[in-house]
Amino acid sequence: MEQTYSDAELADRGLRADRLPQHVAIIMDGNGRWARARGLPRIEGHRRGVQSVREVVEEAARLNLRQLTLYCLSSENWKRPAAEVDLLMHLLHWYVVAERKLLMEQNVQFCTIGRTDRLPDKVLREVRDTREITSGNTGLNLCLALDYGGRAEIVRAVQTIVADVAAGRLAADQIGEDSIAERLYTANMPDPDLVVRTAGEMRVSNFLLWQMSYAELWVTETPWPEFRVESFREALRGYAKRERRFGGLTTEPSAKDEG
Repeated sequence: MEQTYSDAELADRGLRADRLPQHVAIIMDGNGRWARARGLPRIEGHRRGVQSVREVVEEAARLNLRQLTLYCLSSENWKRPAAEVDLLMHLLHWYVVAERKLLMEQNVQFCTIGRTDRLPDKVLREVRDTREITSGNTGLNLCLALDYGGRAEIVRAVQTIVADVAAGRLAADQIGEDSIAERLYTANMPDPDLVVRTAGEMRVSNFLLWQMSYAELWVTETPWPEFRVESFREALRGYAKRERRFGGLTTEPSAKDEG
């Protein structure tokens, strides 16, 4: 079983357990641009990105984070060339099979959010098997967002609420934030504390729109194929310096706040 870092080991890496986020979500961007800049086909960027996934997952497990959510396939990605989509499906199939042993060794529980009904049957079968095999693990929750779109997720939740009201299972005056949250794909998951985007793009790309309301954002110019352990630690160190106010004030306002 994977050993988590001691306080001394965290300190050596410039980190503290009480300043780590519990849930990190990552928009993995820049695979295609990384490949194109090197005269390689886009698919090589995706292949290289798998190694970044492995290293970040291993580090998140050692850091004893509660959840890591990776934006793997958006609902818009189906519009890409068929050859690229086929490769993405191949890489997903390979990953969920090849990484099972490592996920078990690291005590990682695997899950997904998004629409799975449009995934190829052989991919969906292996995704489900990996989820079942790792269901008893108690460490990091690794969540892959597959065929996921934030707006569609909210629409789906609203449709469920409308159906429940029509059936008399829910009164209109009982509808609130909790009613929506518990009907999202992420029900029973913590909201992300930190959202990381690679490759320098300053947008959220329809990712966890409801859930990231109070998340801290960290954007790095580093493309995903080059985003490795030290890049991850840099984002975590940046997060540790933030003051999370959730719309309020800190108990000891700074001189800037006092003005």
